[in-house]
Amino acid sequence: MAEYYFHTQQMAVGYDGKPLITDISVEIERGEIVTLIGPNGSGKSTILKSITRQLKLLGGSVYVAGEELRRLSYRALSTRMAVVLTERMKPELMTCRDIVATGRYPYTGRLGILSPEDEAQVDAAMRTVHALDLGDRDFNAISDGQRQRILLARALCQQPEIIILDEPTSFLDIRHKLQLLDILRTMAKQRGITAILSLHEIDLAQKISDKILCVKGDHVASFGTPEAVFREENIRALYDIDRGSYDPMFDSIELPRPEGEARTFVICGGGSGIPVFRALQKANTPFVAGILHESDVDHRLARLLAAEVVSERPFEPVSEAALGRALAWMERCDAVINAGPPLGAMNARVGELIERARGREGYREW
Repeated sequence: MAEYYFHTQQMAVGYDGKPLITDISVEIERGEIVTLIGPNGSGKSTILKSITRQLKLLGGSVYVAGEELRRLSYRALSTRMAVVLTERMKPELMTCRDIVATGRYPYTGRLGILSPEDEAQVDAAMRTVHALDLGDRDFNAISDGQRQRILLARALCQQPEIIILDEPTSFLDIRHKLQLLDILRTMAKQRGITAILSLHEIDLAQKISDKILCVKGDHVASFGTPEAVFREENIRALYDIDRGSYDPMFDSIELPRPEGEARTFVICGGGSGIPVFRALQKANTPFVAGILHESDVDHRLARLLAAEVVSERPFEPVSEAALGRALAWMERCDAVINAGPPLGAMNARVGELIERARGREGYREW
């Protein structure tokens, strides 16, 4: 059985003595990345602020390496835990190196004078986040992506065992999101630093996290591995999705399928249909897709976007019955789009469908 480095027991959090979320019990091993996801206002930041003692716990306990967090002095806590929040700092007349160096204050004397060892830690932290070239720059004059790297370097300067990050990717473009998360992954897996963060981008959360905590209103909806948590029904319930859908295989949020009678038939397979489906959805055109094996990647998306899918069982040759269903649908449609599916022994009858479609009015190849 795993010996958990960080865990909470029936933790309750909230404001002004009023619990917002209760019975929060999680177990985290050292070096794991744990991400909180959930709707806006669901309490993710409240949980993180309670863990970092910015808010008083309203119940339960938090333990780090067997020690209860509330019994640690703030100085002892700052050498174990570093925090990167979403609030934008605007310090006056401070360079990026000055900001990073503040991470060494838990280790300096009252005058805050850095020793050669402290200076070396500052250099090492800036090197880790690829920010040595920013050292002399005014912190207020750099980009959001550069600021996040500097704040992360400051956190690293504390030599923490845990880093808490509240929506660290909120102001970043995709390049800097990926760069920041890559740095976090390296820190966790190479240095054994535990990272607990909140993210809005559930596709990124699925890819980087060892565990996911789903927060919804007054309770934790689920806690577990991404494979266990990221299921279509779980995400739909967590975010109250009633229009559209979430597909965990594609890590994608899909708009609702077009409404109305389908008058377009898409002959597809092997991924050829995906760009056609997207184009028809953007045009708000209902469509039928086929003939698709249920294991086909096109089938995965068609089930969400198409009005009807003519399907066949996985690894079975397309049957006469399936061909008949497809021909019946095709006769009812005004337009037939041949997406150019690859043909083989298992879907040879799709070739027959294409031959029957060629020459008829409304037929076109994608």
